[in-house]
Amino acid sequence: MRIGICDDEKNIRELIADKVIKQCPDADIIFFSSGEEVLMSDANIDILFLDIQMQGKNGMETAGELRKRDKGVILVFVTGVEDYVFQAFDVGAFHYIVKPIDDAKFEDVLCRAVEEVNSQKMHAKEPEERCLMINNGGVHIKVMIEDIVYAEIFNRKIVIHKMDETIEYYGKMSDLEALAGENFFRPHRAYLINFKYVEKYDASTVYLEKGSVLMAKGKFPEFVKRYMNYIRRKG
Repeated sequence: MRIGICDDEKNIRELIADKVIKQCPDADIIFFSSGEEVLMSDANIDILFLDIQMQGKNGMETAGELRKRDKGVILVFVTGVEDYVFQAFDVGAFHYIVKPIDDAKFEDVLCRAVEEVNSQKMHAKEPEERCLMINNGGVHIKVMIEDIVYAEIFNRKIVIHKMDETIEYYGKMSDLEALAGENFFRPHRAYLINFKYVEKYDASTVYLEKGSVLMAKGKFPEFVKRYMNYIRRKG
């Protein structure tokens, strides 16, 4: 596993490296003293610990440019201020650690980051296509899960929206959610969306290739994390 550490302070780089080695003694560690060095590097990094307040390009700018070419890298911000938490979600950060670094916190974040890398590698191949058989007025309709743009609960029915048609049936959204798998997300109790069709989003709305759905209060951070994981898997 290749782990990058970017901070303009040498002592912080060495401190983080010591903590990484304790947990991942076999990790290949690469040091960067600036955002520019990160962007110039052609190293295939699995996890990047990135400072925010640096000379030249700051961590947020660096992360934004890095994401354009590498959607799979796990970004962990390590910074002395908490003001950038929500901006971190915008660039798909996996986590945000505030200095001074708490040992227990660091161990937990690194452990979960490693698990995420391993999970990505396990899911590198596409899962087999799944389908849903719907009984609509006595007519049995086969719906490929991947073709669902989103589903909603309306008048005690589930309404499935595809790009070319809409289908209604009686059922439970929780059952559809379980069948749909990790490429889908429930941003609101009344909606289930397919990440494949997301065009843009904000804290209150997800805009899809066909239609838009509400984002429940408090769901936004989880949505961003799950969507970034989806992008990394597809990257």
